[in-house]
Amino acid sequence: MCTNYAAARRDYLFRHYGVLPPDDPWRDEIYKDYAAPVIRRASAATEAREAFLATFGMVPRKQIPPGVKVFDTMNARAESVGEKRSFSGAWKKLQLCLIPVEAFFEPSYETGKAVRWRIGLADGAPFAIAGLWREWDEGEAGKAYSFTMLTVNANEHPLMKRFHKPGDEKRSVVIVPPSEYENWLASRSMDEARSFLNLYPVEGMAAEPQPLPPRVTVKSDSNIQ
Repeated sequence: MCTNYAAARRDYLFRHYGVLPPDDPWRDEIYKDYAAPVIRRASAATEAREAFLATFGMVPRKQIPPGVKVFDTMNARAESVGEKRSFSGAWKKLQLCLIPVEAFFEPSYETGKAVRWRIGLADGAPFAIAGLWREWDEGEAGKAYSFTMLTVNANEHPLMKRFHKPGDEKRSVVIVPPSEYENWLASRSMDEARSFLNLYPVEGMAAEPQPLPPRVTVKSDSNIQ
């Protein structure tokens, strides 16, 4: 699972993912209900992609009715994504997206206490996580969007099994290789989409402990190109 990640920089969106960045800025590190860029097909009739801002968590806090206990929807389990009310509609409609990231963060308890680790690709390149997006009608305010990351069991993965509390099931986000970006977004059935939900090879990944930043910052204008 993943509840915190480093979003890809503005200039990477065009250079690495082939899309124009959204006009509005986003933060360096993304947490629940923060806005961040996601990428989808512009339409079913074209292979063109588009990037837009959406909030992290399929059901944003402001969309949870009063009196209902706040729940987290940053991650959707691949095994049950078609059954859970929060995710099933987007999954069945194949509202698939790529989440552009530079790294994601997970806690390791190997020392006996939680230690934050930064996880990314071995070559340091930005990458994309498989996700789902959803649209919300906010009346006069217009439309808003949200997204979730898809996860798979990682009990046998040499790296990802090292994270989360002892005794908990180990989970991992799904990293989509660049060669599969278009195929993932163009999936024509739930079975085809499910074929992409796999663990990433450990030899292509790197991880190291990293403390929390002193404060979360907004993407600076120096990154705008």
